[in-house]
Amino acid sequence: MTGRGKPPVQSVLTQSVKIVLVDFHTHTRASDGALTPGELLERAAARGVRLLAITDHDTVAGYLAARELSGGTPAAPRLVAGVEFSCRWSGATVHIVGLGIDCDHPAMAEGLGILAAARTRRGVRIGEKLAERGFAGALEGALAEAGDSQLGRPHFAAWMIRRGHVPDARTAFARFLGRGRAGDVMAFWPELGQVVDWIESSGGAAVVAHPAKYGFTGAKLRRLLADFAAAGGSGIEVACGHQTPEQTQRLRRYAREFDLEISVGSDFHRDAPYAPALGVDLPRADGLRGVWERWVA
Repeated sequence: MTGRGKPPVQSVLTQSVKIVLVDFHTHTRASDGALTPGELLERAAARGVRLLAITDHDTVAGYLAARELSGGTPAAPRLVAGVEFSCRWSGATVHIVGLGIDCDHPAMAEGLGILAAARTRRGVRIGEKLAERGFAGALEGALAEAGDSQLGRPHFAAWMIRRGHVPDARTAFARFLGRGRAGDVMAFWPELGQVVDWIESSGGAAVVAHPAKYGFTGAKLRRLLADFAAAGGSGIEVACGHQTPEQTQRLRRYAREFDLEISVGSDFHRDAPYAPALGVDLPRADGLRGVWERWVA
């Protein structure tokens, strides 16, 4: 494979790996995070994060709001435009992070519009399926919980908790909204190749999000990465949230095998027991290309 014009490995940030925090996968209240864009920006500044990508699900509203506020936030990190798209691949839902995108590019505008419509149709279907289980008014309740945010399953969970149907979000997902349950609706997502094209055409880097979380066998994950690379994808998250060192090393080997850049992120949503904190140590490239090279001279 070729490098497809990707940047060289050398980086001033890799000179001081242990003291540099970055985060290329975070969420705000614009999708399913708990913090406003301003609060996330302040948290990142307090943590000493140097580069921050806000990657809300299927919307750039969180990034745009943070960009407006960054000038007034002391020690604010450098912001990288981001989004996390949902897509279909081989019968499964896969998430692709777009980093460094042009939010106003026609390809990105098309993708965001299609995903917004898909989320609306998906929400209607989730509401119908929950109504069949005896939860009348679920869609209206989830929309009220979402407000201006992009509608998602956590908003249905919040409504179920508020109405006393379940004690907490964990129970809501385990019984009604999680994988294989009534609220697990994925039929409306675009295909993997389409999402990669939207991101790459808008000048961004398409990155496979949290590959260790899908529960794929090694063979299936390698098939995903082969298809992703063939579609023109750029990178893979080699560290995201809580992972074992063995998982990280395996993903680094896959990055080398499929000629992909490496990225890292917390997948931060909220403060919770066992949830990852904001900010990730910048890893050593060790012969691989870091996606951060795109924003650091």
